[in-house]
Amino acid sequence: MEFRPYIPGLKPADPGPLSRFLPALEEGVISAWLAQQPFDMAQGGSSNWLLDPFGFSPRLVLEAARSGYRVLVTANNPVTRFLLEMSANPPAQNEFTAALADLGAVKKGEERLASHLQSLYLTTCGKCEKQIHAQSFLWRKGENTPYARIYECPHCSDSGEHPVTEEDVDRAKKIAETDALHRSRAFEKVVSLHDEDRFYAEEAISHYLPRPLYALTTIINRLDSLNLPPERKRALTALILLACDAGNTLWAHPAERPRPKQLSTPNQFREQNVWMALERGLSLWSESGSPVACEAWPGKIPESGGILIYEGRLKDLAQIVKKEIPISAVIGSVPRPNQAFWTLSALWAGWLWGKEAVEPYKVALRRRRYDWAWNATALHSTFNRLRELLPEGVPFFAMLPEPEPAYLTSAFTAVSAARFSLQSVALRTEHDPVQIIWKNTAPTTKPNAESGETLLRTAIHDFLIERGEPASYLHIHAAGLIALAEADTLKSADIEFDEALRKVNALFELALKGDGRFIHYSTGENVDTGMWGLSLGAGKSLSDRVEMAIVSYLQKNPNALYLEIEAHLNPYFPGLLTPSKGLIYAVLNSYAEKDAGSWKLRAEDVSSTRREELKTMHTLIETIGKRLGYVTRREDKTLHWEENGISTRTFYVLASALLTRALLNSTPNTVIVIPGGRAALAAYKEERDPSLAAQMKKHRLVKYRLLRSLLDLPILTRETFEEQIASDPVEKSAGQMMMF
Repeated sequence: MEFRPYIPGLKPADPGPLSRFLPALEEGVISAWLAQQPFDMAQGGSSNWLLDPFGFSPRLVLEAARSGYRVLVTANNPVTRFLLEMSANPPAQNEFTAALADLGAVKKGEERLASHLQSLYLTTCGKCEKQIHAQSFLWRKGENTPYARIYECPHCSDSGEHPVTEEDVDRAKKIAETDALHRSRAFEKVVSLHDEDRFYAEEAISHYLPRPLYALTTIINRLDSLNLPPERKRALTALILLACDAGNTLWAHPAERPRPKQLSTPNQFREQNVWMALERGLSLWSESGSPVACEAWPGKIPESGGILIYEGRLKDLAQIVKKEIPISAVIGSVPRPNQAFWTLSALWAGWLWGKEAVEPYKVALRRRRYDWAWNATALHSTFNRLRELLPEGVPFFAMLPEPEPAYLTSAFTAVSAARFSLQSVALRTEHDPVQIIWKNTAPTTKPNAESGETLLRTAIHDFLIERGEPASYLHIHAAGLIALAEADTLKSADIEFDEALRKVNALFELALKGDGRFIHYSTGENVDTGMWGLSLGAGKSLSDRVEMAIVSYLQKNPNALYLEIEAHLNPYFPGLLTPSKGLIYAVLNSYAEKDAGSWKLRAEDVSSTRREELKTMHTLIETIGKRLGYVTRREDKTLHWEENGISTRTFYVLASALLTRALLNSTPNTVIVIPGGRAALAAYKEERDPSLAAQMKKHRLVKYRLLRSLLDLPILTRETFEEQIASDPVEKSAGQMMMF
């Protein structure tokens, strides 16, 4: 396997509809990968077909289609299918506005529907005492009334969180009196009265409070009765879909779980104003980018690019595709279990499109538990189908968002068992998607007499040597999984996936805990916590090498954009060595200034200027030493203060923050002298590297400016010198935001 560079992208300016459930992917990644592929020229250019067998990320598919490719997507989930269709060809903005106006103008008794639904959220401003509409009410799990409300008064500008009033409590109780009727109507739109899945639908609907459920059922009933043109009905359906999500109890307060995976009500949560959610949807569904041709199977799309959606499972499509559609590459965001979204999708599909839309997806209602063994089994089935329909050697560019060790183990084991070979793995941090390339060619393995435990230890040790510093357990786990996948030892044919995953996890436990070469930096005992490093240390640290590479690039390329710097770095640090954005920005903030989006070395950090300053600092330290009555001796970058032929104080002067270099050339209690501009970078490195932090406790870190100030002291003694160098700690910059 060859480690390839991580492909960086841009965080979307707008997260888009239902973003808390969809893969958090950067824009530009898939188009950049496609631009690197040889089939661009060899097989007819961008008219090639791509396949997304999961249909889990509308953004990814849309980007590939806009790059000029035809993308076949299997989308069994009716909600993600609708999101994809809407993203590819959204109604005009005025259709959304008109759709909401049409809905609001419908009569509910003597009132307009908009006024009626807003009246459900009336409250009294605590300052001016005028009636206003609450943005949300706050609840505690298991209680029958809210405890607080959030509002922004348009009259006096009072805003924020306030305790509920008696009127707020009475209004919530009154709405709850008719809850049973509306709840019954809500689940009858999903399943029939005597359907065996009625219990599951009721359980899912229990995650809606009476007020939002009443509002939603009232709105959905009007959707069925309004005689709207097709485009306007699509627009209104899209707005209601967002309101369906806004109305459930999965909105923690404060937002401790911004991306829920389980259908579980938090201990404290927000009940959102459903009508305001409809209004917010106007901006979320705003048009972005050019429309893309999008058709349902078996429609036709142009060779210039488009999306063809198959409303079903890959297994039903396999033989047809193999005969009629030559797939050049597979792309996709690999699914991870999300009981919350999958269950709610079945619920929303029934509300918006009727029982018929739920039927093919009804299994999502029934299943309550999605563990990693289930996930591996499902992925294995998909990859087996892919082997049936793909020509040999077709690449699969996969992204695994929100990575965690169990997720990687599940995916690696499933794909390896389906006889796909691992081509590349690129990992940045646990906050970024892992980028993996597989091919549908059987792994070429060589006989290996080593046990799995020995294989893991060797792989982890070699990775830590190459990294030169401790790594997160996620990185350690990925390095080990790669070795097991290449040796084809993740799963044997005679065991099930749950047993295979348990064996892999046990192997990691044995490999790490039973080897004295590894140090665990963690407050917990579990191997999957904290960081892992080597007891004997390693060579140059990754952070020092990244620092040198960035400074070297800026010296040759003044006024460089961040994206240019990142694109230059990643090929030098491929695979599991990909530097984080936090590290890159820490180095840039230390050495460079940003002007109009580009970075340029500060005048004092140009190499010629720093060389002169190093000479000045050496002279200054010698001067202070002589003033204190020491004999000074210089040895390369090290200076010694000696008395009676014995060194009493050693200094190591740096123009950089290459602390590991200084430590390799220093004895304990050395004073490491750095420019003030490196202080925040040095502190950042210590915070991200527990091994470095432990070693630095044996040394003193001092800034240039402190030593300069000592020359101005009228009285300087050996005692006051020690006091002074202890008075200026190296602190982390207030502007430093990203840890890894």
